[in-house]
Amino acid sequence: QVQLVESGGGLVQAGDSLRLSCAASGRSISNFHMGWFRQAPGKEREFVARVTKSSGDTYYATSVKGRFAVSRDNAKNTVYLQMNSLKPDDTAVYYCAAASLVVSRNSRAYDYWGQGTQDTVSS
Repeated sequence: QVQLVESGGGLVQAGDSLRLSCAASGRSISNFHMGWFRQAPGKEREFVARVTKSSGDTYYATSVKGRFAVSRDNAKNTVYLQMNSLKPDDTAVYYCAAASLVVSRNSRAYDYWGQGTQDTVSS
């Protein structure tokens, strides 16, 4: 079992930046591919970014590529999502997730989820 706790969300204006953190406990995140997802009101949960457990390769949704950056610090057992040039469309609850077997943009590949952190971007 691994427990994930997100933090760092808040209310910002368009163009601002935020850094989300996902602190893990119970097991080392070095055993997991880590992903970030988000869910806006009235919409389905969507993939944002992911980072592999071994090489640290990253992959992004088209909507955030070039603005967001995912990283991991295995020593701190924490994953980060740096979000720059935020837009109102980025408003959502952001979730981090851990996948033990398959690296994927599909949420069904992830075994563990955090409770989410709200990010609101005003225009």
